[in-house]
Amino acid sequence: MIAGRNVLRHTVGLVLSAVAVSFALGAEKAKSKEPPVVRAAARSAADVAAVLKLAEPAPADPRPLRILLVAGPKDHGAGQHDYPAWQKAWAPYLAQSPRVTVDTAFPWPQPEQLAAADLLVLYRRNKWDAAQLAELEAFQKRGGGFVTIHWAIGADELPERFAARTGLAYPSAKYRHGIVDLRLVTTHPITRGFPATVRFTDESYWPLVGDAARVRLLGTSDEQAGLGDAILPIPIFWTHEPAGGGRTFVCVFGHYMWTFDDPLFRLLLLRGMAWAAGETASRFDALAVSPNRHFD
Repeated sequence: MIAGRNVLRHTVGLVLSAVAVSFALGAEKAKSKEPPVVRAAARSAADVAAVLKLAEPAPADPRPLRILLVAGPKDHGAGQHDYPAWQKAWAPYLAQSPRVTVDTAFPWPQPEQLAAADLLVLYRRNKWDAAQLAELEAFQKRGGGFVTIHWAIGADELPERFAARTGLAYPSAKYRHGIVDLRLVTTHPITRGFPATVRFTDESYWPLVGDAARVRLLGTSDEQAGLGDAILPIPIFWTHEPAGGGRTFVCVFGHYMWTFDDPLFRLLLLRGMAWAAGETASRFDALAVSPNRHFD
């Protein structure tokens, strides 16, 4: 299994290098117009139950946990990138979990908010300048957990420095909207119980910069992303433990707001949050099947 992970990391590393070279040389073709995207059918209760029954036991007496949700101005059309709506919905949603306190910031937290938080979750487009990165580095070095959702992995200003905190980063380039057959590595607590492939309707990004050998890939999508439009695995979910402390969980999905109402996506994201905070990954599993529908 370890050998298999190493082969996948090596493959993705080659993909990142090849795609970056292709992009730099201007070999990437202009993106063709995409067909209309249709919302996926609702996930069946049986699909969710099959995953949950294999979860590791949630802690009986969890420690107090302070979560800080950071959003920014909405930057896409209806039903897409609605960061403020997500923050408004997910603050009370996460606060349902025992011994969890949720704070919010818009568009960037105050120093006292960062100082109080155990887990920092960003869903917004962020420039990641030197001042922001210095605050993030200090937060992680004291053991803070960090989660990025969708375009929060974008880093147009200092991508390599940001990638040191997240493992990989996305200087905005290519993307695809539509059906994604997410291929999962199911040996991690975050993906425990999941099938090897799960279909979503969302968006993938490439090329990414950083060192693929320093991340633990949990989910990839096969995309026509490299030299000669070869079909290659592109990272979608991964974890990273940066030098100096802290944990990072990266979730590339989250373009469409309907994705947040998919219980299997919720489960991946909630487990990533728990893991990044240093908690048992299943701590928030019960929230994944909440009957509340946040977005239409």
